[in-house]
Amino acid sequence: MSLSSAAGETVERIEVGRPSAGRHTVALFASELHLVFGRARTWVLLAVLAAVPVMVGVAIRLSGSSGNADGFLGQVAGNGLFLVVASLALSLPFFLPTAVTVISGESLAGEASLGTLRNLLTAPAGRSRLLAAKMVALAVFCLAATMTIWLSGLIAGVVLFPVGDVVLLSGTTVSLADGMLRAFGIAILIALSLFGLAGIGLFVSSLTSTPLAAMAATFGTFIVFGILSAIPQISVIHPWLLMYGWSSFADLLRDPPYWDAIVRNLLMQGAYLAVFYAAAWARITSRDING
Repeated sequence: MSLSSAAGETVERIEVGRPSAGRHTVALFASELHLVFGRARTWVLLAVLAAVPVMVGVAIRLSGSSGNADGFLGQVAGNGLFLVVASLALSLPFFLPTAVTVISGESLAGEASLGTLRNLLTAPAGRSRLLAAKMVALAVFCLAATMTIWLSGLIAGVVLFPVGDVVLLSGTTVSLADGMLRAFGIAILIALSLFGLAGIGLFVSSLTSTPLAAMAATFGTFIVFGILSAIPQISVIHPWLLMYGWSSFADLLRDPPYWDAIVRNLLMQGAYLAVFYAAAWARITSRDING
């Protein structure tokens, strides 16, 4: 984004925040969405995510079967709908967190590096409202990222493999419509599971004026969580780590679904989001407008 376009975006959002235009709060949120989805890097990230199901599906198709693969990959050749779930599961450990890291790390630090954050912090729209708009934009991106994989996986699965009734993990067979609904629910659950990481990224982004530093610090924090979760000697803290419940989405493929782990994961993500959003709010509301 050029300095002139960034300045224009800043002026537009300042206009939205004037007391006489207080009823146009929604426009502030729309402006933040435009800022996130108007960047080329956002669409590059979404394109990479969309390519994951295609590459997995083509690889399985060319090999003639999914071989001896375990889990969802082992069922893709028999029912293309499992390509959706397999792609989401494969993207969750790395691709999705990386995308969230990039977007959340740039949320505040990117504007600070361009010099536009100073103007936004002095706008009557208010710092709290600005931060809320940033978080809403990040939440929408999390949903867009997972739904991109869902849609790409569904299309690739239908094109490359037979599609029909779905055999759940519990052995029950459900209709294709039921299976698609469960796959959709899995995408939503995974998106919600990324909210905690987005909150961390927003907080880190409030601490620096260098987007790359914010991205690196956020991703580094994610790596630290991953390392801690792999050390059995500290298993007592594992249930409190960010990614502990991420795999609970698979419980939607049981009949009936197991909700305990899913609810626990969502509560954990909510707790991480609340803590780091509060920290970001404390930082942004006390930040020197010259800093």
